[in-house]
Amino acid sequence: MLRAYYSNRGYQMEFRRKDTNIVELNSLSENTIMNTLGIRITKAEDNLIEGEMPVDPRTHQVFGILHGGASVVLAETLGSIGAQLYAPEGYQCVGLDINANHIRAVRTGKVLGKAAPLHVGRTTQVWEIKIYSEDEKLVCISRLTVAVVPKKS
Repeated sequence: MLRAYYSNRGYQMEFRRKDTNIVELNSLSENTIMNTLGIRITKAEDNLIEGEMPVDPRTHQVFGILHGGASVVLAETLGSIGAQLYAPEGYQCVGLDINANHIRAVRTGKVLGKAAPLHVGRTTQVWEIKIYSEDEKLVCISRLTVAVVPKKS
């Protein structure tokens, strides 16, 4: 069961999986879109998952700026990993809905994403993901809803 306690900013929860580390999370990216786009997890703590993605020809749209779809891939990746870390043993999280508002264009460098849970329930979770440029300007804000379902054997 999740332990929750009140803080000034709402509930603070802890991951169910305590054995998680960055190397393990990044090793899951082999042969996935994470690997293709160069997405890397940089932090995994209770109430926060962070990652980065390069802004280069792999993630550009035709005008040479970060493709909105690439931002959504980063957002869903971070939120889904966070959700899975809260899921009970024998359950997995699958996406139900994602939305994104693209605020600012980025041409080069990398973007940094930060995902935090807004709601962690028995059957659903809602995550907020903010993506920033290297100079800490907001690039995209996204919300991801996942279903928590039993794993298929």
